[in-house]
Amino acid sequence: MSYMGGMLGEDRKYGFVLGRGSARVISREQLEKNQVWLYAFVLIIAAGTGLLWPESSKSLDSMISFILAILMYGMFAQIPFFRLKEALTNRKFTYALLVTNYIAVPILVWGLTRFLPTDPAILLGVLLVLLTPCIDYVIVFTHLGRGNEKLVLVSTPILFVTQMLLLPIYLWLFMGTTSAEIVSVGPFLEAFLGLIVVPLVLALLTQWWSRRQPNGERFLDATAWLPVPFMALTLFIVVASQIAKLYTSFHFISQVIPVYVAYMAITPIIARIVSRIFRLDTGAGRALIFSAGTRNSLVVLPFALALPEPLNGVVSAVIVTQTIVELIGELLYIRLVPNLLLRETNGYAENKNK
Repeated sequence: MSYMGGMLGEDRKYGFVLGRGSARVISREQLEKNQVWLYAFVLIIAAGTGLLWPESSKSLDSMISFILAILMYGMFAQIPFFRLKEALTNRKFTYALLVTNYIAVPILVWGLTRFLPTDPAILLGVLLVLLTPCIDYVIVFTHLGRGNEKLVLVSTPILFVTQMLLLPIYLWLFMGTTSAEIVSVGPFLEAFLGLIVVPLVLALLTQWWSRRQPNGERFLDATAWLPVPFMALTLFIVVASQIAKLYTSFHFISQVIPVYVAYMAITPIIARIVSRIFRLDTGAGRALIFSAGTRNSLVVLPFALALPEPLNGVVSAVIVTQTIVELIGELLYIRLVPNLLLRETNGYAENKNK
């Protein structure tokens, strides 16, 4: 999912300027701030298209890999991989982030999945999406929820690397040999290389090149336009092509919705407790809440699509269902987190104004 514009005046090359410069920058900011409503509209249109013209919608499957690759490149290009040292300067937040996402959240997910049916496809889909913290539009929502989005931004490289390393371990711990039986190594590896590694390498090369060429920053700034429209296009293609399967399997899919709702309700409480343990300020605490509650559905979707039929349809539907629940939940987060769960403090207000 996409990163935002925002908030770091010195980081214009990443498209992070609010309300400055040309109308082009402002219009991109508006697009990013209103992306949830765009996605909601696209989901409705996609669902209608898939249900009314199911046969035609299935042909969209052939486009998904290409569209996903562009989306991944656009997302990775916005992650400041060459600023990894900055993430380590605030060690308290980094430690709190890792403890929350890779210790507390997996324990919660393990408990919540005890209520799911024994269907391995449903379990795999839930584990894939809930065990991977978001690295993109979480920054948008952190900003809208008046959290310290800078901390989330500079932490995205750490989150991306750690989740790629830990996800196979968690799948083995939670599913045992069942995950190995479901996942075919060949297609899985092909999806990982084509939809994760190649876009990542291209994004790294783009960032490296942009630091050395006069027009590099302008080009990198232009890539910040990619995530939102290609996220919307990806959602349209996936939902339109999979909605018929989702509809016929709704009695199974409906059982994951309470798990997703419970997850979004419980994680803010867990993150708040962890933020107190690590004595984070208000802005960092809010950032931790958003990181804990927001998941990486689009990054793990390629893995779901690499599964054999008919598992890929079910797992993809489970992941997309989480996206829908999450988008609704984020709208509640941006109101409840700053106004109820972690209210403003004078110290944080002063820090934000510096």
